[in-house]
Amino acid sequence: MAQIQNPVLKGFNPDPSILRVGDDYYIAVSTFEWFPGVNIYQSRNLKDWKFVAAALNDDRKLDLKGIDTACGIWAPNLTYDNGRFYLLYTIVYTNRSRFKDTHNFLVTAEKIDGPWSDPVYLNCSGFDPSLFHDGDKKWLVNMTIDHRVDKNRFSGVDIQEYDEAEQALKGPVYRIFKGSPIGTTEGPNMMKKDGYYYLTCAEGGTEFGHCVTVARSENITGPYEVDPENPMLTSKATEDYPIQRAGHGQLVEAADGSWFMAHLCSRPVDGCSILGRETAIQNIRWTEDGWFK
Repeated sequence: MAQIQNPVLKGFNPDPSILRVGDDYYIAVSTFEWFPGVNIYQSRNLKDWKFVAAALNDDRKLDLKGIDTACGIWAPNLTYDNGRFYLLYTIVYTNRSRFKDTHNFLVTAEKIDGPWSDPVYLNCSGFDPSLFHDGDKKWLVNMTIDHRVDKNRFSGVDIQEYDEAEQALKGPVYRIFKGSPIGTTEGPNMMKKDGYYYLTCAEGGTEFGHCVTVARSENITGPYEVDPENPMLTSKATEDYPIQRAGHGQLVEAADGSWFMAHLCSRPVDGCSILGRETAIQNIRWTEDGWFK
């Protein structure tokens, strides 16, 4: 594996979702109010990346007219199963008050450069959706918003089964995680390893307290235990470090069994992230007690 110098995707490349299919790695990033939506990059060594597709490139299927600044496409999630790519994303229509208007969609394709399917509407209970392929089942995972003024707005993480044949969610909704004490729980991703379901979340807000936290369970619907050494990734304790705002991470396993995490970051100048949020990659080491760092 080549030695990586972060950030690997410089400039405006936030909220990375990383995926490996065979020898190819892919990263999908947010594009917010800009069209086309969801930029996807490809690499063979995690160091050198090239742009390969803008997945949402048909203005008949994606209408962003009138979208306000910092709204639009948030936090795509890219997965692969049985010869098909799955891409989830949120369209945020309003973000100027507590009452966010967020709609979650799914598109699929047999090739990374498309053509991508018509979007399938999923729900509007929150944002940052991801899809977890668990054998013959698929689960939608997303953070939830509670609009009530006396409640925690970032109210936790829900999962619900997705019926691919019917192109619809089905069955009960499970609230599997209410967040760690760090709070502002978003960006959930799920994976399974050695009998445990691992849930990684972005917490602490997207400014300089941003981080990645972890919880795990032997059952997908919980209960989940929180990593006692959370956060597992952050830069908030090292103010002089050139890469700040580290968070919103997703794990990927290399062909040789090593593990990595792609996450967002920024390189502030006088406290201002003038290039926006960028994408970095870190080595991941699993510990003897089944956590990672």
